[in-house]
Amino acid sequence: MKTLLIIDGNAILHRAYHALPALTNKKGQLVNAVYGFASILLKALREIKPEYICATFDLAQPTFRHKIFKEYKAKRIKAPQELYDQLPIIKNLLKAFNIPIFEKEGFEADDIIGTIVYQIRNTKYKILILTGDLDTLQLVDKNTKVLTGLKDMIVYDENKIKQRYGLEPKQIVDFKALKGDPSDNIPGVPGIGEKTAIELLKKYKTLVNIYANLDSIKQSVRKRIEEQEEQAFFSKKLTTIKHNVPIKFDLNKCVTKDYEKNKVIDFFQELGFRSLIKRLEN
Repeated sequence: MKTLLIIDGNAILHRAYHALPALTNKKGQLVNAVYGFASILLKALREIKPEYICATFDLAQPTFRHKIFKEYKAKRIKAPQELYDQLPIIKNLLKAFNIPIFEKEGFEADDIIGTIVYQIRNTKYKILILTGDLDTLQLVDKNTKVLTGLKDMIVYDENKIKQRYGLEPKQIVDFKALKGDPSDNIPGVPGIGEKTAIELLKKYKTLVNIYANLDSIKQSVRKRIEEQEEQAFFSKKLTTIKHNVPIKFDLNKCVTKDYEKNKVIDFFQELGFRSLIKRLEN
């Protein structure tokens, strides 16, 4: 089974920036996130050896989620400009490796990933999503897995999600709709934590079925979710990854190509990444 590797560009950028110490090039520009991103890319190419590869990114413009919920991600502390200044360098790095980039105004990288996954799922291809967070767990199925971590990769398949949450991947959206997601400022149902959300979904399977069986839920929990039905379903709308973003995706254009080694070496030399040049030679 051939493999498509999808790189969640912004997630890897942020994770690398916060995980690595300050590193500057000869111009004095901070490039620690670029180094971390490049290191992860080389590791993935060497260990996964994907037949197809692409990367996705957020754009600066507000997404449809911001438009329907002004408070979406409002509590996040804005990352320093020196992080965002590394983004064009990372995109140039991907171009040097002949890796296509997909992005669309009004949508997040996760929505691009979801759209790509839905276009080729249930086919003969295996899909690996390389990311720095767990937002894409809802996309996991028998042929789709999520990889997280910088140094040691953690593979989330259906069994791993079951082990961690006791839920199926398709239940993750309803799980977040109930408990909320502070990192994205998704409200959920106040007073419903992770444990209660999991118990409800184990018993009733879906958010719709929970609200269809309110009479069988103990009063203390029923009161909370009954009062916040509208907010629960709105939270589900916010946390559901789109799978119909209008992008022109062609798997044949994502074939992993041989890159011009000298071009990549020059790129790394300019940034001062001598250790990465050695990894190219191995």
